[in-house]
Amino acid sequence: MNTALVSTLALAALLQASILDAAEHEHGAGHGAGHATQNAEQKPWGIPGDAAEATRTVHIRMNDQMRFVPDRLEVKAGETVRLVLHNDGQLLHEFVLGDKAQLDEHAAMMLQQPNMAHTGMYMLHVQPGEEGEVTWTFDRTGTFDFGCLIAGHYQAGMVGKVAVTQ
Repeated sequence: MNTALVSTLALAALLQASILDAAEHEHGAGHGAGHATQNAEQKPWGIPGDAAEATRTVHIRMNDQMRFVPDRLEVKAGETVRLVLHNDGQLLHEFVLGDKAQLDEHAAMMLQQPNMAHTGMYMLHVQPGEEGEVTWTFDRTGTFDFGCLIAGHYQAGMVGKVAVTQ
């Protein structure tokens, strides 16, 4: 083989490995796994919070009618909120906090790969009859979104809004 071809193949393999590693990081082995070990990364909709510093707890129920109850939250900029997600249904549901563009894109990927698992401190799977928690500091003003990105749930209207005001 000529040297240029070997170099090109090596570069292609390196790039593919980097892409797969990045995909595994974002869509890892267990949805919600590793929350405690992840870095608190700033997102446009806020940053992971410490439950001990939460100023309030909000209970959100998820059901098989593809709804969150409540589906609208109002918080003050800088407020840390402990969100307790209750799955009242018989189906697996999830909570993913983000902005509409990010959720739309992720929901489309989930339709293509319904068994895709992912991790993040702003998302969590909740088994039927179970509950889980996300603690978030809403340090940016604006209107943000949350949804269940299980294939078909988001498209059926399982979404909500968070208004973060001064």
